[in-house]
Amino acid sequence: MTARVLVVDDVHSNVKLLEAKLAAEYFEVVTAYNGADALARIAENQPDIVLLDVMMPGMDGFEVCQRIKKNPASAHIPVVMVTALDQASDRVAGLDAGADDFLTKPVDDAALFARVRSLVRLKMMTDELRMREATGQSMGLLDPAETFAEPSPTGRILLVEDRPGLAAWFSSALTPDNELLATNAFEEALVRVRSGDFDLIIVSLGLRGFDGLRLCSLLRSLPEGRNVPILVLASEGDRRKLNQALEMGVNDYLSRPIDSNELVARVRTQLRKKRYADRLRENLHLSAEMALTDQLTGLHNRRYMTGHLDTLLSNAARSGRGLAFLIIDVDHFKRVNDSHGHDIGDEILQAFADRIAANIRGIDLACRFGGEEFVVVMPDTDVSLAWTVAERLRQSVETTPFRISRAPGMLSVTISIGIAESEGTGDSAEALLHRADQALYRAKRDGRNRVVADAA
Repeated sequence: MTARVLVVDDVHSNVKLLEAKLAAEYFEVVTAYNGADALARIAENQPDIVLLDVMMPGMDGFEVCQRIKKNPASAHIPVVMVTALDQASDRVAGLDAGADDFLTKPVDDAALFARVRSLVRLKMMTDELRMREATGQSMGLLDPAETFAEPSPTGRILLVEDRPGLAAWFSSALTPDNELLATNAFEEALVRVRSGDFDLIIVSLGLRGFDGLRLCSLLRSLPEGRNVPILVLASEGDRRKLNQALEMGVNDYLSRPIDSNELVARVRTQLRKKRYADRLRENLHLSAEMALTDQLTGLHNRRYMTGHLDTLLSNAARSGRGLAFLIIDVDHFKRVNDSHGHDIGDEILQAFADRIAANIRGIDLACRFGGEEFVVVMPDTDVSLAWTVAERLRQSVETTPFRISRAPGMLSVTISIGIAESEGTGDSAEALLHRADQALYRAKRDGRNRVVADAA
């Protein structure tokens, strides 16, 4: 794995040593010798990870980290503080400033590389979500997700620990702010993750009854556990297991003996990251939905219909069953806009979409085709049944005026409908649409407010 690493330290020899070690592992290295320089390098180079010294003149590492995390353009970049400070209070201060990890000098090379690779892999998953979100923003579909701004997130946590005393200690440290469920059984942990909505899983690597690493691997393979952060508990000398855990996608770790303040800080960091990733995924889902949905009426849009119609035609040809296509036009809709305003026109279109939905079946596909045109695709339907449904819809619109928000309070409109039926193997969406459009043209030519089928 290659990545761009920003090394920040005011001691030239420290920078050069880290640069040489990282370059030997095929990382691209960018360097900075003070806080202001580091922030400038981040803006210019967009590194994948920052290795940051704490004790620097002027702006110290804590302040640099805070600025990185408060900037929406860089908040997603992982920061590892590499420093001679070795007290638990120092680690907590770094984590509270937004750091993803806190390594004490002299740093073991294997530990450093394992942590860098782990954090870069996790960042790449976030980068993918961010890129898709950016596409949604460029299309005007959504606003950006907030960054890691939630100061004190809380969540639902699963603890896997088989020492009752330690489980009780974790409970006292993490509740009542969080909801904590504890288990000491392998299968129960898997069942809970499959059925529960957890925000964080804490797994001891020193379990006596089963292999904690194997559990982590299985949790990562579950759909319900794939996006849940995992924090492992490791003994100070168990570096091999810890590196394996990081390689398989574990998000963070704590070394025994565990400081309660550090535990709370690391839990808070992981919950904050999950909230952000959840918002990115929610925005991704929303952008996909909005890209295929007409925002005025709530029906599917032309893009969705065009993509779906070929599949429906293929299914109809394969099964030998019919497929009917209705194209509907609101008669003289320009007069509505000219006489009452475009806002009233929008109200008519919204109400008409509701009227369509009330007159078709659940398996039918209703879409806004554009402007005042709508289509309905009806699987397993011949022209006769489609004509009956279309005529019922036409009569409903003709006989029941639409309520509007200004005088006169109600407005009567009519619709014209053209119908075409699929012709089996070899038929295409373009040909079907053309036949329905020709039927609609005849309906409007013959006086509007009528249903015309292509076969007529």
